[in-house]
Amino acid sequence: MSALKADDPRIPAIQSRIRVVPNFPKPGIMFQDITTLLLDPKVFKDTIDLFVERYKSKNISVVAGVEARGFIFGPPIALAIGAKFVPLRKPKKLPGKVFRQEYDLEYGSDCLEMHVGAVAPGERALVVDDLIATGGTLCAAMNLLERAGAEVLECACVIEIPALKGRERLNGKPVYVLVDSQ
Repeated sequence: MSALKADDPRIPAIQSRIRVVPNFPKPGIMFQDITTLLLDPKVFKDTIDLFVERYKSKNISVVAGVEARGFIFGPPIALAIGAKFVPLRKPKKLPGKVFRQEYDLEYGSDCLEMHVGAVAPGERALVVDDLIATGGTLCAAMNLLERAGAEVLECACVIEIPALKGRERLNGKPVYVLVDSQ
């Protein structure tokens, strides 16, 4: 965590609202549940505000949210910074032509899709999700955007599980995280 974030009084409140659920969705996983954060309107707003403060002057034209929890944080960030929101969805949820990217997770594998034409070459993009664990989901998201010609500036997550070393898979792409897992 950066010195600026460490001194921000909103960070401890955000961290305290994240519930850890042992053995979900399978044994051995310590699930980081952000639904409890969403129950507190002030803390939810503070979470969005921290991201907006960071990105409002970075000329970002695309905020890409990863299904499903990236859909919670991405749209308000996009609206506040004047960017479009592009959903990155699970397979067969988007009609029409899509880019598709398979990836590995901490506890399995999955796939993301994005509409062809949703992002134009040269657009500046931010990827938003609730969590970085092994980095597989963020890598897939960045690959989709870069295949469309976007420049991914950064990934933004509420939570990081540092022990899973997800940052190492991102090839040096910066990740802005509000809190480390407990």
